[in-house]
Amino acid sequence: MTDTVSFGYEDVAPGEKTRRVGDVFRNVAARYDLMNDAMSGGMHRLWKDRFVRRVKPREGEQILDMAGGTGDIAFRMARHGAAITVADINGAMLEVGMERAAKRGIDGLVWTEANAETLQFPDRFFDAYTIAFGIRNVTDIPAALKEAHRVLKRGGRFYCLEFSTTLWPGFADVYDAYSHRLVPKLGKLLANDEDSYRYLIESIRRFPDMETFKGMIGDAGFTQTRVEPVLGGLVAIHSGWKI
Repeated sequence: MTDTVSFGYEDVAPGEKTRRVGDVFRNVAARYDLMNDAMSGGMHRLWKDRFVRRVKPREGEQILDMAGGTGDIAFRMARHGAAITVADINGAMLEVGMERAAKRGIDGLVWTEANAETLQFPDRFFDAYTIAFGIRNVTDIPAALKEAHRVLKRGGRFYCLEFSTTLWPGFADVYDAYSHRLVPKLGKLLANDEDSYRYLIESIRRFPDMETFKGMIGDAGFTQTRVEPVLGGLVAIHSGWKI
C-alpha cells in the first residue's frame, strides 16, 4: 500500500479514501439505478446480464458477490439456484438491497457487511467470486484481489465487471465529453448531488487500463486470466481461475 491513493483526480491518504468513498455511496445508495443509468445511458442492465452469463452460476454453488449491496448481480445469479452471499462495506447499500429483495419476493440471500481487503470468510469457501462496478472504489486493490483468491476453492473462478477505457477512435472522445460534462450535471439535477457523480466519473479515469488490471489479477495468484472488452473497452469483464 502506498502513502497515497487516488480519490477521483485527487491523491489522498488511504484512510481518507475509504471514508470519502463511504460517504459517496451513502449519498447515492437510494438512487443507485439512477446513478448507473446516468453513467451508462441505461446500458448497465445489459452489461450485468452479459456478466452473469459469463459467470454461469449453478445450483448448489456458493458464490460471493462483493460490493454487491443493492443486489443487482445477486438477484440475477440467484435465479440459477446458487447460494449467494452479498457483501458490501457500506451498510446503506446493503439496506437498499434487502429492501429491494423483499419487494421482489427474493429470499435465501445472505447479506453481510464486509471489507473486500480483509474478508471474514474462511479459506477455500466459495466456488465463485464476483464484483461489479466496485473494484475501482476499493482502497487497496491488490489486497482485495488476494483476498478474493484466498476465499475461493481450488477450481474457483473470479469475475469482475468494471468501467475501463474504450479503444474505439472517436467514441472515446464522445463518451469522455458526455461523462465529464453531463453526468455531474445530471447528478445535480436528478439527485442534487453533483460531487458524488463527479467522483464516480473521475474514478473511472484513474482506474488501470485493461491489460494492467489483467496483470494485477495474475499477480494475485489467478491463472488463465482474460479480459473481454465491451464497447471497445468502455466496460470490461475480467476473469481468472484459482488452481
